[in-house]
Amino acid sequence: MLRRFIYLIFLLPVACIDPFEVGLETGEQLLTVEAVFTSQPGRQTVRLTRSDTYGSVFEGLIRPVRSATVVVRDDLGNVVFLEEDQEDRGTYVTTTDFATVPGRSYTLQIQTIEGKVYSSFPEKVQAVPEISNLSVQTTTVPVEGEINPRSGVQLVVDIQDPAGENNFYFWKNGPAVYVLETRPDLFTPRPSDTNPSREPQPKPCCFTCYRNEQIDNSGIFIANDDNFNGLSTKIVAGFVEDDGLRFVNTYRVDLRQISISQDAYRFLRLVKQQTEISGSVFDPPPANIRGNLVNLEDPEEVVLGYFIAGAETVRRIYIDKNDLTFQQPKSIIPDDCRLVEGAQEDAPADWNP
Repeated sequence: MLRRFIYLIFLLPVACIDPFEVGLETGEQLLTVEAVFTSQPGRQTVRLTRSDTYGSVFEGLIRPVRSATVVVRDDLGNVVFLEEDQEDRGTYVTTTDFATVPGRSYTLQIQTIEGKVYSSFPEKVQAVPEISNLSVQTTTVPVEGEINPRSGVQLVVDIQDPAGENNFYFWKNGPAVYVLETRPDLFTPRPSDTNPSREPQPKPCCFTCYRNEQIDNSGIFIANDDNFNGLSTKIVAGFVEDDGLRFVNTYRVDLRQISISQDAYRFLRLVKQQTEISGSVFDPPPANIRGNLVNLEDPEEVVLGYFIAGAETVRRIYIDKNDLTFQQPKSIIPDDCRLVEGAQEDAPADWNP
């Protein structure tokens, strides 16, 4: 028995396992186009990237498409060339005064550095009604395992829908500014040779600043007028999350209301359905949602994204902290508010709560 045990001891070190190499095929690089052109004069942008079919959770698989030729044409033959932003490669911009015109149709054309040519289908710009009123309502969402729910304000629009025509709406949050309150009197530097015990070193300034931000929509807000054609209606058109800083004092945001085509509405509705999948067994399988762009030489190539051309109206609202029925605990920034990204000491020239 002892002899067998000794043999096993000698055999174990020489045993080996052949490594198993896993070979994963590289996903197809898909062209993705993000572009929303409106009648609001300003720099309109086209964002071009290539993303892998495995998804953006894999680092490095989304790459900007550089040095492309990007052109917008209307139905009257007018041509506008977009220039690539050298500081944000893959983003192409128009002149500062470009604006769409209701009644006109626009087509986006792209030629990549490899010589591939893509074109959108024409998008006709429909007129957009004004926002009669913009109000807010507080909303909360329970979070499993957390005492405090997520919360924020929903932006609610009142619109008078035009009668006798089909209208499709798309809302986006515009630029925002809010009063930022910090606590420089609580400033404590990191440990150093001169301050090993991390004793507080209060700063005399500044407690209050005005912070600019551009927050992305936390969802897709769209509507069609099938149920309110020609009527006045209220619609939830946006959301701003309470992060413990935004609604401590006063918050200002511009809401953009954009008219879109029926095809653009269908595309955004499908994207909305995919992004709101709950993860249950009853959810439809995720799929690549094709937009309105095609490769002129290879129509079977999948191109992601959509070129939207519409008319736009903007409504501004100031939200006071007392307008909320629920607020998150105040977040503490123990430093000079001027050191916070996007903050400045002076109020904007057009600040008028």
